[in-house]
Amino acid sequence: MSQAEFFAQPSVLRRFVGQRSAVLGGLFLLLLTVLAVAAPWLGIDSPWSMTAKPLLPPFADSSHWLGSDMLGRDIVSGLVYGARMSLAVGALSTLATLLVGLIIGGLAGYAGGWVDEVLMRLAEFFQIIPQLVLAVILVAVLEPSLTSVVVGIALVAWPPVARLVRSEFLTLRQREFVQAAQVLGQKPLAIIFRQILPNALSPLLVTMSFIMGTAILTEAALAFLGLGDPDAMSWGYMINASRNMLRQAWWMSLLPGLAIMFCVLAVNRIGEGLRIAFEPLGRQGGRP
Repeated sequence: MSQAEFFAQPSVLRRFVGQRSAVLGGLFLLLLTVLAVAAPWLGIDSPWSMTAKPLLPPFADSSHWLGSDMLGRDIVSGLVYGARMSLAVGALSTLATLLVGLIIGGLAGYAGGWVDEVLMRLAEFFQIIPQLVLAVILVAVLEPSLTSVVVGIALVAWPPVARLVRSEFLTLRQREFVQAAQVLGQKPLAIIFRQILPNALSPLLVTMSFIMGTAILTEAALAFLGLGDPDAMSWGYMINASRNMLRQAWWMSLLPGLAIMFCVLAVNRIGEGLRIAFEPLGRQGGRP
C-alpha cells in the first residue's frame, strides 16, 4: 500500500482525533486565530490606545481584567493583537521555508550527482551559523518589518526541510511507480508533482508544525531585541517593554510569556499528533 492510499484511510483522522493533547492544541490555535482576526469586530481596542490607568493590576477593573501597562494600554488588547503577528509570522515563514526546502531538497534528491553535493554543502553552510544570530543579521540588514522577519526566518530554517525532502526523494525515486512513470515517458516535473510529492507529504506536515513553533519563538526573540515590525504589536515587544518593571508590574511580562509558551506548546502537540496519526499501524503496536 502506497502512502497516497494510506492518507485516504479514515483511520488517519481517527488516530489524530484520538490524541487528546493534539485536539486541545488545535482548538486553542483555532480560538486564538478567531480572536486575532475578529478583534476589531469584538470591540477590542487598539493595543496602542491608552484607555486605562497606568499599571493597573489584573482583575482590578472589569473593563481591563488583565490590567494595563505603564502607559495605560490594555494587556488583553496587546495579547490579542500580538497573536496576529505571531500567527502570521508562523504561518507565512513556515510556507516560505517549505517552498525553499522543497525546491532545494527536491532538486538535490531527484538530480543527484554534483547538484546534490553543491546544494547539501550550501545547506551545511547555513546550519553552521546559529539560527537566531543569522536571523538577527538578516532582519537588521533588511530593516525590521513583517516581510523581513518572514524572509529572515525562512532563510535560516530551510536546511532541515531540504534534507528531509532530499531523503524522501532519494527513497521514492527508486520505487516501482516512479520507475513506471519514467518508462511511460512522463517528464521530470510531472513525476515530481504527481508521483513523489504526494507520497512525501506526511513527514513534511509533521516538520511544518515544528517549524511553525520555532518561527513563533524566533519572531518573539526578534521583537524582544527591537527587530520586530514597528507598526504591529507583538508578544516579544510586550516583554521587552516591561523588562525593567518586573517587580512593580509582573503581569506585563508574565502574560505575554505565557501566551508564547501555550501557543508554541499547542503547535508542537499538533505536530506530535500528526506524527502518530501518520505512522503505519504496525509501528504503533497495532493500535487502531
